[in-house]
Amino acid sequence: MARFRSELLCIYEERGYIYQCTDPEGLDALAAAGPVTAYVGFDCTADSLHVGNLVSIMMLRWLQKTGHRPIALVGGGTTRVGDPSGKEETRRLLSDEEIEANKRGILRSLSKFLDFERGGALLVDNADWLDGLLYIPFLREYGRHLTINRMLTFESVRQRLEREQPLTFLEFNYMVMQAYDFLELARRHDCRLQMGGSDQWGNIVCGIELAHKADRRQLYGLTSPLITTASGAKMGKTAQGAVWLNEDRLSPFEYWQFWRNTEDADVGRFLRLFTELPLEEIARLERLEGAEINEAKKILAFEATRLCHGEEAARRAAEAARALFEGGAGEISALPVVEVPRARLEAGIPVVELFTKAGLTRSNSEARRLIRGGGARIDDLRIEDEQLVVTAEMLKNGQLKLSAGKKRHVLLRAA
Repeated sequence: MARFRSELLCIYEERGYIYQCTDPEGLDALAAAGPVTAYVGFDCTADSLHVGNLVSIMMLRWLQKTGHRPIALVGGGTTRVGDPSGKEETRRLLSDEEIEANKRGILRSLSKFLDFERGGALLVDNADWLDGLLYIPFLREYGRHLTINRMLTFESVRQRLEREQPLTFLEFNYMVMQAYDFLELARRHDCRLQMGGSDQWGNIVCGIELAHKADRRQLYGLTSPLITTASGAKMGKTAQGAVWLNEDRLSPFEYWQFWRNTEDADVGRFLRLFTELPLEEIARLERLEGAEINEAKKILAFEATRLCHGEEAARRAAEAARALFEGGAGEISALPVVEVPRARLEAGIPVVELFTKAGLTRSNSEARRLIRGGGARIDDLRIEDEQLVVTAEMLKNGQLKLSAGKKRHVLLRAA
């Protein structure tokens, strides 16, 4: 028998999105009674969201698909402070110009998954109300409802203090500001639910308590589990860095390849969390064993890439992978492209510099080690000489394929 009556909470539970909830029965009754407005906050710390944000984004997407209203809040105000949750050191403070550029990039990320035009999703910026607050009136009105004693019980604060890592007064105010965000969204948009990762539990609870004390409002909080791989690695992190959602930070092929490289034990869980495939189909794919599990990984890669970059980009990425790794006849044009000025190529570029410029290595010394280890290739031919100079005459049909190991490739083209 299902634990929940509402379609939304059933989906969240069946697919593995629920970790903590302040009042499961109350939230279920609310969602069963009619449309609920819920929000997730995204601080403007980069010009793209990444796979680490994807659980929260998918929760907003399912919210919209089941007839409720999602709010994506960008932290134009809170980014100026910096969220201490899950961090071991103070964040670098960004300029107003950096924050504005990051907001535009985050909107591009979110628009891949949410319909802000016809579907009723809202994009709001907490700078709209935080920037205009007067400090002393704000403290008198809301500071009296939030105690230091309560804040010190939350794990994100306690861990920093126990490790004797600095927690600035600026960061300590972040929890107050996020709590006020929830109250402001409740007043402006009748937002009843805040969602986020498990590291946001303390911030969410503070908002619920503030709304109850200030307005006698009944609000709800729901967190998702911290997603790690079967081997214990943090989800969305690779040796090359974050797995970005915007194609100017990470190509659709590299995104597809990230999902294709999922560990066997994670396939079923990731299909439930990061695709919209029916649960019956996921259960079938999850039962595959041996070499057949690779077909399930390709389906995961295709479905995840389709949601983020569209069906055509997913198809082209799959064809490029088939051509590269299975000897198929597919196009490799979906590979990430690095353009180099033709004049620079005609003058010649040392191969170690080229691999670093292409992002396949982080330094020239790393490129030399890659060559000495036999992992560097040009057009599938192993590079033997680390003093090699690449010139325009080496291009075939205007391009070269550079490879680092078996799974990382880029196309070099003359601009």
